[in-house]
Amino acid sequence: MGFTAKDVKELRERTGVGMMDCKKALEATDGDMEKAIDWLREKGLAAAAKKAGRIAAEGMAYADVIDGVGVVVEVNAETDFVAKNDKFVAFVKNVAEAVAKSAPADLEALMNSPYPGTDKTVRDMQQEMVYVIGENITVRRFARYTEGVMVPYVHAGGKIGVMVNLEVNGISDMDAVMALGKDIAMQVAAMRPLYLDPASVDSTELEREREVQMAKALEENKAKNLPEEKARQIAENMVKGRINKYYEEVCLLNQPFVKENKVSVGKHVEQVAKELGGTIVVKGFTRFEKGEGIEKKEEDFAAEISKLVK
Repeated sequence: MGFTAKDVKELRERTGVGMMDCKKALEATDGDMEKAIDWLREKGLAAAAKKAGRIAAEGMAYADVIDGVGVVVEVNAETDFVAKNDKFVAFVKNVAEAVAKSAPADLEALMNSPYPGTDKTVRDMQQEMVYVIGENITVRRFARYTEGVMVPYVHAGGKIGVMVNLEVNGISDMDAVMALGKDIAMQVAAMRPLYLDPASVDSTELEREREVQMAKALEENKAKNLPEEKARQIAENMVKGRINKYYEEVCLLNQPFVKENKVSVGKHVEQVAKELGGTIVVKGFTRFEKGEGIEKKEEDFAAEISKLVK
C-alpha cells in the first residue's frame, strides 16, 4: 500500500509530528496510517492520536430524558447553518422521541419507526427534511437507556450530546445526584473518555498500547547500554506506570475530576455518595460529537469560481 501527500498531511494533523517524520513513518509502514501512528509513538515522536480523527461534518448531537427513557442521537447535515434551523432542531428532537417510544433495535429499525405526531416513518420525514431544507440530512446513530438515573447534557447548542447513567441507592436528595451527574456529563464532554473503567478497555486496544509502550521503553533504554534482560525488566516496569497513565486518559472513572483534579472521578463519586448517605455507581455513558469521524468533501473553491466565470 502506497501513500500520498494527503496521507502525510493527515498523519501530521493526527499526531502533531513534523512532515518529514510523518513521511518516514508512512514509508516504514507501507502507508498504513494506524501502524504509522504506532511507529511515531514508539520513536517517542507522538502522543496517542485520537481514534475519532478529525471533526468535519455538521448537524446536531442531542440528549434528553423522554418519558423516563434516556436518549442520545446524532443527526447530520451538510452545513453549520442548518443546525440552527428551527425545523431541523425540531426534527432532531422528534427523532429522539421516536427512539424513546419505539425502542428500535438498530438504526434500520429506527428509520422504519413511526415519526411522532404523524402517520409517516422517520425515514419518510428525513426525506421531507431534505426537500424542505435543501441539504442532505442523515440520522446517523443513537443510544437508549431505560434503567437507573439518566442525566443528559447538550454542549454548545448541539456540538456534543452526553448521557450519564447512574445507579443510586439510599439517597433522597435527587437534586444533589442530578448535580453530580451533570458534573460527570460535562467531564465526559470535555475530556472525551473512551471507556468507563480499566475493565471496560478493549483487550485488543490494551494489547496494542502495551506493545507501543514496550517498544518505546526499549528504544529509550538503548542509550544506557544495559544487558538485554536488564533492559527488558526496566522497560516492563516503565510500561506498568504508563498503562496506568493510559487508564487516566481513556477511562472516565480514572480521569482526574475536572473540578478538583487532586481526585479521580471515581473517588469524587464515592465521596459525594458518602456525604449523601447512600451509594452511587456510574453504570455507563454515551458521548456523541457531531460529525465525529466523518470528513467533509474537500472543495477547491478557486476552481469552482473559475468554472462559474467562464
